Amino acid sequence: MTRYYKLIAFVAAFFWCKAMTNNAFSEEFRYEADWDSIRSHYECPEWFRDAKFGIFLHWGVYAVPGVSSEKYPKGIYQEGWRKNTPHHPYSYHREHFGDPSEFGYKDFVPMFKAEKFDAQQWAALFKAAGARYVVPVGEHHDGFAMYASKHTRWNVANMGPRKDTMRMLADACRSEGMKFGISSHYALNRSYYSTKDPNWDTNDPNFSDLYWKPVEKDSKPSEEFKKLWWNRTTDIIDQYQPDLLWFDFGLDKPGWDTVHQRILSYYYNKGLDWNKGVVFQDKNMKNEAFPEDLIVLDIERGRMSDIRGLPWQTDTAVGKTSWGYIRDQKYKTSEYLIDELIDIVSKNGCLLLNIGPRADGTIPQQDENILREIGSWLELNGEAIYGTRPWKVYGEGPTKVSAGHHSEHENAENVAADIRFTTNNGILYAISLGWPEDGAFKIKSLASDSQYESKRVNEVAFVSGDNSVAWTQGENGLVINVDGTKPCEAAYVFAISFSSE
Repeated sequence: MTRYYKLIAFVAAFFWCKAMTNNAFSEEFRYEADWDSIRSHYECPEWFRDAKFGIFLHWGVYAVPGVSSEKYPKGIYQEGWRKNTPHHPYSYHREHFGDPSEFGYKDFVPMFKAEKFDAQQWAALFKAAGARYVVPVGEHHDGFAMYASKHTRWNVANMGPRKDTMRMLADACRSEGMKFGISSHYALNRSYYSTKDPNWDTNDPNFSDLYWKPVEKDSKPSEEFKKLWWNRTTDIIDQYQPDLLWFDFGLDKPGWDTVHQRILSYYYNKGLDWNKGVVFQDKNMKNEAFPEDLIVLDIERGRMSDIRGLPWQTDTAVGKTSWGYIRDQKYKTSEYLIDELIDIVSKNGCLLLNIGPRADGTIPQQDENILREIGSWLELNGEAIYGTRPWKVYGEGPTKVSAGHHSEHENAENVAADIRFTTNNGILYAISLGWPEDGAFKIKSLASDSQYESKRVNEVAFVSGDNSVAWTQGENGLVINVDGTKPCEAAYVFAISFSSE
């Protein structure tokens, strides 16, 4: 062999060995079912920190009756349960469908046909709304799988729609460039349905694979149920490779601790296999099921009161009452939801906003209107939201928010003096949550002697419209005067740069 060919062989062998070494190193680490092992490598992926806004979907058999809430199936069998709606599920069901010994929740399944479902149409709407990720419910407490489950006959591919709507939606959303997640609420299924009356179908062993078996009150989950939960959950993971996996409360109840480390390591290892960053979300509502530095904490219908160092998420809905479709839904306004999104982002969070499609697969017009209005605002002002990070203080103004789960009803409407801050690439975004009557926006946090910023303001640009602006910075704050009328609804964004000195 000539010296030239020997050199080529040596270089090729060197790079081959290096590649093999790198591959071996990258494949060497696997998450173990141990908090310390997970902590040694876990990091929230940047795509989630940048995304800020996602769509949640409560769609299932409970949309067939379309009254009360998505927990109508629970209310059929529990007389004392009801939502704040005109319809009481227990009496409504008996009046319109009969006693559960004759017509139970299972009998709605053939009526759930999704005959007008158009996955591509849904995905296009979510894209237009400005969403960067989509999270449909995989299985709610009712036990009906909204995916082609290998572990229960009660699933969309076998019954009802008789098509894998989850696969169709996953493909459609990903084709639009959005991340795709799935939620699991199944842990509560074992105690969801009352078996008080022996004549009810919840006591029929032929349907225990939907309703589960009678359990003692406050008992811990059996090994049999936990195994089924495990099989169904890993089936979701393996089949659909979700970018995000979301869990409802129930998984934090006593007796579930034996699966926590296992499921977290299983999912994170799948992320390694798929070569993508994945997001695991839990509420820790009753107890701390998962260390909060190893997951993304989700707060249901509530927020943080200040900036949180770790990324987090609020899940809430366009409806005030129900997550699933009901005919008499009471809606929030898009302006309120935009303000909520801004406040959450200023505190290092993301918003997962839920809508409830009908049983036929159509999205109610009011849900669509709200999403499109949010999308219009984001199209104009999105640079202050997407990819941003919190500033030194989340904001200023008189309106404070209550912290924690289910606290949103305590929050007041925002006013023009409520300012929220985000930052990206050296630009500070100041977002006013209202339009002042005189057109003068006052930002106290940017006074000339500000405790937050020693540099002087160099330039102020109005992101939300073409209106001309004039500004002054003094000891009382930065005052920005905007000519003309407001160019959009909800909130108004200023991009502020500072001098180099």
